[in-house]
Amino acid sequence: MPKRVLSGVVVGRSGDKTVVVRVDRRVKHRLYKKFMLRSKKYQVHDEENEYKVGDNVKIRECPPISKRKFWEVLEVKV
Repeated sequence: MPKRVLSGVVVGRSGDKTVVVRVDRRVKHRLYKKFMLRSKKYQVHDEENEYKVGDNVKIRECPPISKRKFWEVLEVKV
């Protein structure tokens, strides 16, 4: 099964080797047919502590690292 890959923005640091990434997606309202922006925050593993707030990054699924960390940073989007 392929691993999911998402892209988002680093919005915070949460302890050692962890960053918080906000992933935005557009959804269409069923009744009004208007597109709305929905977002979700993910706890992401950052092994080298190299990413900072404001970086655009790609993240992918991985085996559980801790209670809430199931994602790891792949690369910085340019």
